[in-house]
Amino acid sequence: MTTDRPAGPTTSRPPAAPAASATSPAAPAASVPPGGGDLVVGLIVNPVAGIGGPAGLKGSDGPDVQREALARGASLRAGDRAAQAVRTLLARRPGTRIRTLAGPMGEHSARAAGADPELLRLLPGDPSSPQDTTAAVAAMKDVDLLLFAGGDGTARDVLDGSPSCPVLGVPAGVKVYSGCFALSPATAGAAAAEFGGETAEAEVVDLDEEAYRLGRVGPRLYGTLLVPAARTRLSGRKVGSSAAAPGSAEGIAREVVARMRPGARYVLGPGATTMAVGRRLGLATTLLGVDVVQDGELVAADVTERQLADLVDGRESHAVVSVIGGQGFVLGRGNQQISPAVLKKIMTSGGLVVLATQQKLAGLGGRPLLADTGDPQADALVGGHVSVITGYRESAMYRICSAIEEFST
Repeated sequence: MTTDRPAGPTTSRPPAAPAASATSPAAPAASVPPGGGDLVVGLIVNPVAGIGGPAGLKGSDGPDVQREALARGASLRAGDRAAQAVRTLLARRPGTRIRTLAGPMGEHSARAAGADPELLRLLPGDPSSPQDTTAAVAAMKDVDLLLFAGGDGTARDVLDGSPSCPVLGVPAGVKVYSGCFALSPATAGAAAAEFGGETAEAEVVDLDEEAYRLGRVGPRLYGTLLVPAARTRLSGRKVGSSAAAPGSAEGIAREVVARMRPGARYVLGPGATTMAVGRRLGLATTLLGVDVVQDGELVAADVTERQLADLVDGRESHAVVSVIGGQGFVLGRGNQQISPAVLKKIMTSGGLVVLATQQKLAGLGGRPLLADTGDPQADALVGGHVSVITGYRESAMYRICSAIEEFST
């Protein structure tokens, strides 16, 4: 197993060497082989990225958190998501060469995808560290594009390595607020296959996970990275809800409570809007965790994926989830406790209840709501049009689909 960045104040880290300033223009197009040519793609995987999500730990940073996640039944998934990206890349651009590190930091994923990777002469630690990621980035001198699988913490490590080429994130973390990530692993592979040298800037943001676990959300901008200029394939940076009109969350919560059915269980996902539902019920629910309520009572707070699977088994259950501003995700970002297995149970017995202010929906500019649970079959269960609750006695029909379905064609 590998470790992610050590837990602790973000100010303890040395300043990153920026790949590009927030105000500098995008770099000119690089000399990249045309589609189908001998593209060289670097691959770096943070094997423990995202491990804390299903375990209800709101992050994966630090060896103690990773050990606790494994004790709670979590499993490693970043390697599989990286393999999915490489598989899509090779299917669309067969001549691509993959350069990576030995073992779980890339080799295993590349070989699982059918590649015969070129290995860097670097031996990451066992377990590996953020410094291994940074060193690997610095060693990727002759690649056309660098794919990295992880979350916002991994993006910071990549930024610290001062990459000499454009990069693209394969989303595998608990929180994916930075704008340098593709919408899904398959979308990352598709964007890499299409890359012709044109780039744009994308922001790297991250949270202090210790403060995040205590309910204090304060994203911080660390710098920018050059990414492929493929706007429709990028998730974009998360946008906060500060622009929402006063009382919006309370109006939405009032409508949710009015619609609750006797005897049914409601799974409240993370977020201020869903927390307002608990407040309307007079319950002390969590801001960043997943809670379960029934008939006006709190059944369980801050549950893990395993606990949630038991709580919804054989019962009418509904998942109450909010939309991530600017990105449109409703599943697969910050609420991994609602795993594919859990979602399948919920969609069989009840359904999805989506919450968003009118401002959030307008901010999407017509783009659909997205699901990226890691299981296309589970994502397909929520596909189609859903009634989004936008206020008391207010709703809007809005399209929701798998991130793969919408953007990797």
